[in-house]
Amino acid sequence: MITQTQIIHYPRLDTVLMVEEFARKHSGEYRKRSLWEKLPKKTMYQTYCVIFEYLIESSKIGLDRTGHIAWIWNPKLAKKYIKRQDLDWRPKK
Repeated sequence: MITQTQIIHYPRLDTVLMVEEFARKHSGEYRKRSLWEKLPKKTMYQTYCVIFEYLIESSKIGLDRTGHIAWIWNPKLAKKYIKRQDLDWRPKK
């Protein structure tokens, strides 16, 4: 986990969206560093690592045993489960 003091440059929204879209389109093809090298626009590696941590923490991407990145976020399925009363994910008051 990256702490706030270690972050040199915060990513812009368009950069985050670019990485998300590229990871979604190329799911399962690349590992972390090779995905960064193939991005359509150049990005500082440290900035890319911040985005990568965000995508992992938000469960949008996952890593298989060989280190390949897979897009796992499914908004339609998430909406379906969020609506279910028997699967209440909100903390109890």
